[in-house]
Amino acid sequence: MTEILQLGEIAIELIRKSVKHVHLSVHPPEGRVSLVAPAGTRTEVARAYAISRLAWIREQQARFALQAREAPRRFVGRETHYVWGRRHLLAVEHQDAKPRVKLDHRRITLIVRPGSTEAVRATVMHEWHKSLLHQTVPPLIAKWESRLGVRVAGYFLQRMKTKWGSANPRARHIRLNTELVKKPKDLLEYVIVHEMLHLIEPTHSERFVALLDEHYPTWREARAELNDLPLGAERWAE
Repeated sequence: MTEILQLGEIAIELIRKSVKHVHLSVHPPEGRVSLVAPAGTRTEVARAYAISRLAWIREQQARFALQAREAPRRFVGRETHYVWGRRHLLAVEHQDAKPRVKLDHRRITLIVRPGSTEAVRATVMHEWHKSLLHQTVPPLIAKWESRLGVRVAGYFLQRMKTKWGSANPRARHIRLNTELVKKPKDLLEYVIVHEMLHLIEPTHSERFVALLDEHYPTWREARAELNDLPLGAERWAE
């Protein structure tokens, strides 16, 4: 059961689940607030708890509001682009050939046909990003399938506005945000482990946290680093 608690300008999504304790979260990038409470929690009890944490909620939302955002990209020469956490300068070459992207230690070279629009250049780059993820994700899934004793039936890549990943325990699928290609690979690995563990424990329960602690003990540091890195210029939406 879900309802909205309105505390002044702050809207809090109240979600009742079969958990033992209350979990209050402020989610990047926009500072969305959720409160997961045991199934029998009365609304006034949840509201009182949220009021007691208002200062913390505002502090977290302020931190996200100040978080660096990438400038909008036009996919033109001398722009800065990130791949696996490293900064590269973009070079654009016009050739009457199939569009493609080349990468070296300092430069990303985007090769497009003469007269290609910004939208076309953006699409070529996005498809290249997905190809990099398709090279990197399967070995990480295979590594953690053996460690966690869980099988991933399939994974999907997509633009996601409020999440780095999601999981469908019934279908045994995970979804990953294509923005992860811009982040260090160890942070991509953390998200993969997080979502794979949701195939074992669907909710952010005490058991889920215990599993993270057991299998990926540095997950809190990884989460903090991921959420502190610059956000994409686009407005996110799930």
